[in-house]
Amino acid sequence: MAPLATILNSHPDIAGQILDAIEVQFKLDDIALTRITAQFLQEIANGLAEYGQAMAIIPTFVTGVPSGKEEGTFLALDLGGTNLRVCEVKLNGDHTFSLRQQKYKVSDQLKTGEATALFDYLADSVDAFLTSESPDAPKGEDLPLGLTFSFPVEQTALDSGHLLTWTKGFAAKNAVGHDIVKLLQDAFNRKHLHVKCVALVNDTVGALLSRSYTAGGCLLGAIFGTGTNGAYVEDLSKLTKLKDEGLKSRGGKMIVNTEWGAFNNSRSTLPTTPFDNKLDRESINPRFQAFEKFISGMYLGEITRNILLALVDAAPKPLLFNGRVGSGSLNNHYGLDTAVMSDVELAWAGDQPKAEPTEDVYGVADKLAVLHLGDFDEAKLSDSQKQRLERVRKVIIYNLGFEETPEDVSLNDAAIVRWACTLVAERAAKLSGCAVAAILVQTGCASLGTDDGIKRTDYVNENGKIGVGVDGSLIQFYPNFETQLRDSLRHLVGKKVEEAVEIGMAKDGSGVGAALGALIATQAHST
Repeated sequence: MAPLATILNSHPDIAGQILDAIEVQFKLDDIALTRITAQFLQEIANGLAEYGQAMAIIPTFVTGVPSGKEEGTFLALDLGGTNLRVCEVKLNGDHTFSLRQQKYKVSDQLKTGEATALFDYLADSVDAFLTSESPDAPKGEDLPLGLTFSFPVEQTALDSGHLLTWTKGFAAKNAVGHDIVKLLQDAFNRKHLHVKCVALVNDTVGALLSRSYTAGGCLLGAIFGTGTNGAYVEDLSKLTKLKDEGLKSRGGKMIVNTEWGAFNNSRSTLPTTPFDNKLDRESINPRFQAFEKFISGMYLGEITRNILLALVDAAPKPLLFNGRVGSGSLNNHYGLDTAVMSDVELAWAGDQPKAEPTEDVYGVADKLAVLHLGDFDEAKLSDSQKQRLERVRKVIIYNLGFEETPEDVSLNDAAIVRWACTLVAERAAKLSGCAVAAILVQTGCASLGTDDGIKRTDYVNENGKIGVGVDGSLIQFYPNFETQLRDSLRHLVGKKVEEAVEIGMAKDGSGVGAALGALIATQAHST
């Protein structure tokens, strides 16, 4: 893209030229979506065949998914941040479950002290929960527990995994390189608790298991929130890098954790713009987690902020906010939260249903005559458009620190901000559709670029649908995110397959999912 100043000096219709130059970089046509999905499939194949790939395709050793008819009581322990959570999950056998839980705070001293102290605290928390909640467990038998451990782990069995490194402020000594399940079980044994840790899962696998239980089957669990990842059910025969010949000889399936946030770290296929390059260069992990930086909630606000600042700084004439950034966060790194983008979209939509199309001003799909800034005239706007832009303007004034200078935010500025938010979020949703489409093609459920319908029925749930369990703030709350994802999916695998995909929220993947991991483990041990 040419520098904004160059465009300004070369074209009389500077505003339209700049907006068009930005927009074309974010647009994804069917050819681009297909090319990205094909690259996704190639990197899945690489990860299935060899260790050490960016898209790691990690074996989870979970070799089945629940049908929703299972019964029993299982414990879950969820550790991933400032709080830990202990849950008791009672499976009712009819796709429903009951949940009791308690949170416990993890102090900084525990995070950075000896590992034995940390894991003793985990055991004490489970003990406190059992004492207060009194789950219905057979006397003399150990209660099975699933552990959600949201740190990098090299998993070697369903109940074994070695910690690679701490993140999120944890730095407990003598834990890295050790088996996490053993550290926890040793703590349980020191406390004489009748609890056995039988499964180690991550939240993405948990999302798949949780949705499978409530929906009667699930192919893919996916997180579209602050971060992104996916786990899906793969044929063991395709997992050629797995060295466990005994397991492979039995055939069947295994859930694999894709770690798709690292897809196309080389950026050879992803539609990179100068605004993405700036974000990546200034991030804590340049050249890593490329896909995540294009589609996850942690980064969408920053991409949008980069666009807005480029327009504020345009020379010789600013194109946004009179060249000012207010007293708020627009000038701060990661100062524009993705939630503000959502608020802008909600303000524009007003009371309309989430997926209902709205008339557009600087929208990506259907620009009006007011597109070019030089031609912007409030007299050309309908009353409805004026009301919507005024609502957007108020969101900008409040969230970006223009309370003292509201005159710096015009209706034209409101239209441009909404346009930028839509550009960035729509691209994220369509790229998310590429990830879902790749899994459908990889598992043989669909063909890329055709509309042949469902090609494999053993992944269909009891409702005749292909189950996709999702979690995360983007898919749950961002206006039109799922609609745009499905639009991308429809272009890639056809209308018949897209309509057969049942996207549903996974209830508490890190809690219920861990308990269901314990269920799978106990089933495996009993056979």
